[in-house]
Amino acid sequence: MKFHFQQAVKAAILLAFSVMIIKLLATGEITKLINPKYENLSKIVAIIFFVLFIVQIKRIFTSTNNSHHKDSLCECCSHHTADPPFNWKRIISYLVLVTPLLTGFILPTKFLDASIAQKKGATIMMAKQSQTARNEEEGTLNQSNSNMLLEDHPIDPKLLEEKQEMSKKDYDKLKQQLVQNPIVDMTNYIFSVYYEDININLLKYQGKTIKLSGFVLKEKDFLENQLVISRFFITHCVADASIIGFLTEMPEAANLEEDTWIEAEGKIDIGEYNGVELPIIKVEKWEKIQEPVEPYIYPIDILISK
Repeated sequence: MKFHFQQAVKAAILLAFSVMIIKLLATGEITKLINPKYENLSKIVAIIFFVLFIVQIKRIFTSTNNSHHKDSLCECCSHHTADPPFNWKRIISYLVLVTPLLTGFILPTKFLDASIAQKKGATIMMAKQSQTARNEEEGTLNQSNSNMLLEDHPIDPKLLEEKQEMSKKDYDKLKQQLVQNPIVDMTNYIFSVYYEDININLLKYQGKTIKLSGFVLKEKDFLENQLVISRFFITHCVADASIIGFLTEMPEAANLEEDTWIEAEGKIDIGEYNGVELPIIKVEKWEKIQEPVEPYIYPIDILISK
C-alpha cells in the first residue's frame, strides 16, 4: 500500500470543517456568525463535508500490486489519486483553507462590537440609511392606501418571534399599526420594522416616546452629551453586518464607555448629522444592562407571492 500525503491533508481539512461546524452548532455559537435561519443549512453543509471526508479516505492509500491482470482502468485510478507536485502555489492554497480552521478552533467566537462599527463608519452609514429610506419612499404612499390597510384584521407582531417572515401586504399593514402605537417599543423582533418606518416617516413619530436597548457607540465629532444606541443588523452572516441605531442625547453620555449596553426611554425628535436630517432620541431615563443573549437584529423576509 502506498500512502499519499496530500490526499491525507485534504481528508483532514474536510473532517476539520465538518467538526468545526458541528462544534459551533452544538455550543450555539453559530448564531454569533450567521443568521439563525441558516442553521439547518449549516447542518447540511457539515454532513456534506463529512461525506466528502469518507470518500477522500479511499484516496489516501493505493495498492502497489503490479500483477499482470491489472487493467488500464486501475492504472488510471492509481494515477488520479497520486499526489501532484508539491509547490508554493499548492502550499498557499492549503494555507487559505487551514487559516479559517485555526481561527475557528483557537480564537474565541465573539459578537461584533463598537470597534467593528467604527471601521464601518457607523454614524455616516446611519445618516445615509435615513436619507435613502426617505428618497425611496417619497411619493409612493397615499392616504387612501393607508386607510385600506387598516380596515383588515390587525397583525400580531409577536408572530415574528417564531418566524421572521410575512407577506408584503401584512408587512405594510404592520407598519401602519405601529405608527399608531402611543409608545415605540423597539423589541428585537420588531426593531427593523420600526427602524425603517421611523426613518421614512420621521414627522409622524416626532414627539413619541420610544423604548430601546443597544450598545454605546461614539464618534470624535459628537458633542459631550451625544452617543448612538446601536445594534448590528445581520442579513446572512457577520460579513454583511451593518450598523443601525439612533443618535441620542443624554447628560451622562460623556461618562459612558463604548460597548456599554443600556436600555433607554425618551422622546423622538428631528436632528441633523453631516447635513442629513435624521431621528434623534432625547433620553429621559436609562439604565445599564447586560449584553443580551441575542444582540443582533435580523431582517424580516417579505414574501412577495402572498
